Amino acid sequence: MGFAQAAVLAPVSFFLGILFICFNVDHRILWGQLTNDVIDDGFQFYATFFNAPPAIKALLHGMIGVGLVGLISKLHKWDESAMFFDGSSLGAYVFSIAVYITVTIPALQTIVTPPEASESVQEAQAERVQAMRVLSAGNVIIMVCLGAILALQAGQEYARRAEAKALAKIEEEERRKATRVEKKDE
Repeated sequence: MGFAQAAVLAPVSFFLGILFICFNVDHRILWGQLTNDVIDDGFQFYATFFNAPPAIKALLHGMIGVGLVGLISKLHKWDESAMFFDGSSLGAYVFSIAVYITVTIPALQTIVTPPEASESVQEAQAERVQAMRVLSAGNVIIMVCLGAILALQAGQEYARRAEAKALAKIEEEERRKATRVEKKDE
């Protein structure tokens, strides 16, 4: 495994780990009974997540950059493997980033600082709950995309090994034929 491969797998695995932690809250919000305890747990969890120190946020955003650099550097080869596996991985990664920017960040802001345009406390609470549900769904979508990237990277490695094995077999057959021809000529 090379540096570019590691620069892809490390951030993807890092973010999947974070999203699996979030999934402890998300699955209850999306598929469980939506009780006051579940809502309060979600608000508390995501408020803690949103109010993380700037160094933690910088690390998260830096890891996004590492993943992009890794995928682009792998795509630089521009062979069939890179076009299919790395190109598809880059598409899934960019889609994940788009979901993060357009869904996750605004939903976190709505959860932590509800819009002041709400007419009542109940309406503001309903908007926060809706934002939390959208955030949970976005997290699941990002998890699927990151899982697809891992599958594509594993598929690429499998294809490379299978190709190397097939080439070695062909070379061995050619050597055998060459030695047979040499023995016949003698």
